[in-house]
Amino acid sequence: MEFEKITELIIELEVDDIQDAVKEALNEGKDPYDVLNALTKGMDEVGRRYEEKEYYLTELVLAGETMKEAFKVLQPALAASDKAESKTKVILATVKGDNHDIGKNILGSLLLSSGFEIHDLGMDVDEKQIIEKVKDTGASIVALSSLLTMTVEQIQVVHEALKEEGLRDQVKLIVGGAPLNNDLATKLGADDFAEDAVEGVKHIKQLAGKIS
Repeated sequence: MEFEKITELIIELEVDDIQDAVKEALNEGKDPYDVLNALTKGMDEVGRRYEEKEYYLTELVLAGETMKEAFKVLQPALAASDKAESKTKVILATVKGDNHDIGKNILGSLLLSSGFEIHDLGMDVDEKQIIEKVKDTGASIVALSSLLTMTVEQIQVVHEALKEEGLRDQVKLIVGGAPLNNDLATKLGADDFAEDAVEGVKHIKQLAGKIS
């Protein structure tokens, strides 16, 4: 199994073939991290095509699904590899009262392929669940999605709850969603804002670099 083929399968959104390709590479004794690099190259190209408007949201969603399938096979091999290192932990959640998750799911797939450890709490998540997860995992980044104008205030609720628990200084809070912009995100207590999942990865990489 050539790594170029794995990269190509991600770019071409071949969700039905990716697992077999990853299995084949691992069965041939290929290093799981080299397989991960091949997958990441594919997602980087998908991200580039999205930014250039060659790909649209549909393709981005499908690329995320393709990555998820690849990771079902690859994750155990990565975990067993002696190269496993401590990764930056990111908690993902759509805020309380909001049941949209496409952007969050794409972000999760992109972050996985970039080597982050992801803890996805799902949709309609309240501040107590987020606090609990931060304590359980020691995550240093919390990424919140809010697609409804009426739910953006939940970001401030999470910010205040983290402060009350004495956790706010340990955690970077990044938010995204249609009703938000940089100014509003800052007013609500967030450290950063991203327009979409592709931008989100870039911003989260920057935030991770600032964490000592």
